[in-house]
Amino acid sequence: MDNFAEIFSTGGAWYVMLIISFLGGILASISPCSLAMLPLIIGYVGGYSKETPYRTFLQLCCFILGTAIVFTIIGTICAITGNVFANAMGGYFTLIVASLLLVMGLKLLEILDFETPTIIKSMPVNSTNSIFLYPILLGITFALAGTPCSTPILAGIMAFAAIGKNTLLAILMLFLFALGQGVILILAGLFTSGLKNLKSLSKFTDGLIRFSGLLLVLVALFLYWKVFSPLF
Repeated sequence: MDNFAEIFSTGGAWYVMLIISFLGGILASISPCSLAMLPLIIGYVGGYSKETPYRTFLQLCCFILGTAIVFTIIGTICAITGNVFANAMGGYFTLIVASLLLVMGLKLLEILDFETPTIIKSMPVNSTNSIFLYPILLGITFALAGTPCSTPILAGIMAFAAIGKNTLLAILMLFLFALGQGVILILAGLFTSGLKNLKSLSKFTDGLIRFSGLLLVLVALFLYWKVFSPLF
């Protein structure tokens, strides 16, 4: 059986995975539930005070840095553990990853309905107006907590990172996912008046999210086929 991991670790498809990771971050950030949280996040970062665009920009960049730190660590863990488990479990590891992709795809398609954890609402307000430390810590917490809309997409990218077993590629994939999430956040923070226009995109992102879910399901089915096809 051809090694599926080699497609994403040694072939020319590596740049495609990087682009998909970045677009996945953008898609997660403009999904309906993520857009609803943008004012909340901007308020926490800025401390609900009148900020200059420059100060707001610095705070949001630090927030994104915090999420990028966490996702970079996650990418490293995915690559290392993926390599370990793939060597130890062989095809069983591929089946586990395929099952994760299938569940996340069905979640995005709204065929499966289950709650994904989020603790954003319990975060304290930035009353100290810290420009650097607080936004970074908030970004770290946000990345660990996740949001209901971004978790399936993030889990899918993590699964690909584990399959690839290429540490650098895995780090870049998760780092670009964080940057993709940050693009809309920065735009919303600097141009708050345009937030309503961003929310109008939610009717289009519903279709994109379901298309992403369909892709995850198809990839999961392909992985199942690669594992079981030698048996027939």
